[in-house]
Parts: sequence; C-alpha cells; structure tokens
Amino acid sequence: MKLWTIALCLLAVWGSAYAETVVWQPAAGHSQIPIWPGAVPDAKPVPGPEYAETDAKALIAGKPLIAVSNVSQPTMTVYAPTGKNTGAAVVVFPGGGFQILAMDLEGTEACDWLTSRGITCVLLKYRVPGVPYVWQCDCRPHDFEISVPSLEDAQRTLRLVRFHATEWHIDPHKIGVLGFSAGGYLVAEVSTHFKRSLYKPVDAADKESSRPDFALAIYPGHLATDNGTLNPNVPISHETPPTFLVQAEDDSTDGVNQSLVYYAALKKAGVPVEMHLYAHGGHAFGLRPTQLPITRWPELAEAWLRTIDIVHE
Repeated sequence: MKLWTIALCLLAVWGSAYAETVVWQPAAGHSQIPIWPGAVPDAKPVPGPEYAETDAKALIAGKPLIAVSNVSQPTMTVYAPTGKNTGAAVVVFPGGGFQILAMDLEGTEACDWLTSRGITCVLLKYRVPGVPYVWQCDCRPHDFEISVPSLEDAQRTLRLVRFHATEWHIDPHKIGVLGFSAGGYLVAEVSTHFKRSLYKPVDAADKESSRPDFALAIYPGHLATDNGTLNPNVPISHETPPTFLVQAEDDSTDGVNQSLVYYAALKKAGVPVEMHLYAHGGHAFGLRPTQLPITRWPELAEAWLRTIDIVHE
C-alpha cells in the first residue's frame, strides 16, 4: 500500500477519533512566515479550511502525533540554533503522503534536534492535500508523479533561506534538506530539479539557487517503481547533493527498495551517499527513541554531517 493511500485511510479513521480540532501554530516565540508574497502558483482546491488534529489513541513511541490537513497557504517557521551556531541550516519537510503533514513527529521534533546541534531549522508547511499531477511521466497515477505545488514550495523556501542567509546568520553554502516519507520524496525532487524552476520569479529571492548543499531522506517513498527501477521523475546527476538515507527492511508502507534504488543511482552518478538499513523499524518513527536501533539514526546523521564538512566538533 502506497503512502498516499495510507494517508487517506488514516484521515478516514482520524476523522471520527479526534477529540479536538485546532489550527497548528508553532511554539511561543516563533512565527509562521508566508513563503509567497501574493497568490500561490498552481493553486489547487482543498476539501476545506486548514486544521490540525491529534489522536490520543494513535501512538508512536508512546506519544500521539499532530496531523495538519488542507494546507493551501504554505509557510515556513525559522528556529534559531541554541548554543554555538555552526552556520548550517536545514529545511525540514514533514511526511504524510501529500495528504497530511506530521507536523510534530517529522517537523518540530526534527527542529528540536537540529537546533540543539547548532543548526538553524526551517520548518516548511507545504501544500497538502496535493495528489501530484503528471509531469514527464507515464507511470501509474499518484505514486511517481512530480508533486508540483509541494516542490514549488520547497524551491521557494530554499531560495528564501539563501536570500536571508546573512540576516539569519547562515552560511549560504551549508543549506540542506531533511524529509520523512513523502517528505523524503520531496527531498529527492528538490535535489534533482534545481535547474528547472517550476514557477515564475516573484521577487529578488528567486534569483537564488534552489539546490540543497546536502540532503537527508528518512524512510523515503515514491522513488522505486514496481519493477525495481528508479522513478524517472527523479533525474539524478553528478550535481545531485551528497545524500544520507535511512530505512528499515520491514518498512511495509513503501519498502526498503526505495532507498536501495536511490542509493544505487546516486552511486552510479558519482554522488557522495551514505545509507543505513536496519532489520526492524517499520515506517514513520521520526526521531522518537525506542528500543529499536534504527531510532538512533540522528547520531549517524551527525557523524555524516561532519564527514561532509557541514558541521565540526
């Protein structure tokens, strides 16, 4: 079962299980910043107003998650590093099958980790639901298409971070991306489509590059076709940024082949890549520690960031 199907099933269950409906807001002291100064490009209708829900019965590592739905006005929230500033920044893409955003499990909790390591975190609330539409692909619908609105939001955010690098005390050559599940697919998209702008420039920020300097894809989806080949809408080249991959062999949502196929293609193109596969872990574990070794992947990611000279001891 693919990510987008699972997300729809979860929405059907959550619709009756959630006790409280709210609009997601970052913690006190942080503000959401609209990434588009006017109308968003390629706007698509959504079923209703944006909302966030929490199901106390659906627990991951003993805690519920916050699911944000119907995002039509994308925003970014900037979290400054605590302690020493390394100059690095990471744009975070939560997962959710392009139907919801797991805003804490794969968003704010990632920012807590990054900022504690001296890295600026930029949390992107990109447009969902957004079942992708066909672009250069004759694959089966929904699974392998370019997520155009979401990718536009990702490209725009990377350009904004570079545009504000001096103001935000960021090294413009140390800006990366981190994504989970469908957000991991968005990592691959933005890592391979940086020479193709999907929208018309709207201001000076759009003169900046949208290429990440490094990329982390955690249990990514949509990368391997059913016959075990790379999704043709992810055109890897030697210019694709260094990449870090994590996946469990018992990931029943999309399967470990997602990382295997992407790793092989990156390696063939001469892209620096590090992959970690674990026997157990399933899908959607985020950064929440359990007894499973896979949940200690952030330690490996920190070591990798040192090996590619993004951060130092």
